[in-house]
Amino acid sequence: MGFADQRFNVNLSILFTELPLLERPAAAAAAGFTAVELWWPWIDSPTPERSELDALKKAIEDAGVQLTGLNFYAGQLPGPDRGALSVPGEESERFRANIDVAADFAQSLGCKALNALYGNRVDGADPAAQDALALENLVLAARAADRIGAILLIEALNRPESPLYPLVSAPSAIEVVDKVNAATGLGNAKFLMDLYHLSMNGEDLPSVIDRYAARTGHVQIADNPGRGAPGTGSLPLEELLDRLRKAGYDGWVGLEYKPGDRPSDEAFEWLPREAR
Repeated sequence: MGFADQRFNVNLSILFTELPLLERPAAAAAAGFTAVELWWPWIDSPTPERSELDALKKAIEDAGVQLTGLNFYAGQLPGPDRGALSVPGEESERFRANIDVAADFAQSLGCKALNALYGNRVDGADPAAQDALALENLVLAARAADRIGAILLIEALNRPESPLYPLVSAPSAIEVVDKVNAATGLGNAKFLMDLYHLSMNGEDLPSVIDRYAARTGHVQIADNPGRGAPGTGSLPLEELLDRLRKAGYDGWVGLEYKPGDRPSDEAFEWLPREAR
């Protein structure tokens, strides 16, 4: 086994960012990839103009790549925010306004995975109230995902880089997955297993894989330390992905790493072109 046995897509919100958004799908295709994923591209708008949505849809279709994952609106990401759905007031309302916009855009491109970042704890807000609001919004998002035949992803981040984010372990994210599935009865909420974030939390990655592979809807990778390409740090990513395969995960693996001080198209030397 090894990297050649995986299905990789490129996250166009962290790679190829030296290019304008509409040029990134073609750049990924030129680098040999057939699939891409995105954070919500319009960080200031949960409901962008139809012309903006159509332009991105055309860029993806013209490049001949498949959109395999899309985040719901998540506030300023990259930036200080880590989602909006548990943040009381305007941000929660912006998330709700985005749900059908994101789901319809995903459906128009055959995208079957929508990621809902939980959001930071807020000074002065009761954590229990934030969690209740989060569940309400995640139920709405799960139903929208189900409407288009997609899954809803719940992601654990890492405490050092996201100290206000409450889901900073695999079990904490799985607990939310279970609550959403219990509330909807749909069973389409899944765990987003980001091996970089989990490693930053000091989790036992082989144990996490063995326990949660069957409940994982998507996997993302970057090496640690540095959040660079595989081989730039010390994580045994090839072995970990092999373990995931053996545990039954056969979905996409998102490349969500920083290219470093070089153009993004030079950050894939670790992966033979025929395996992209």
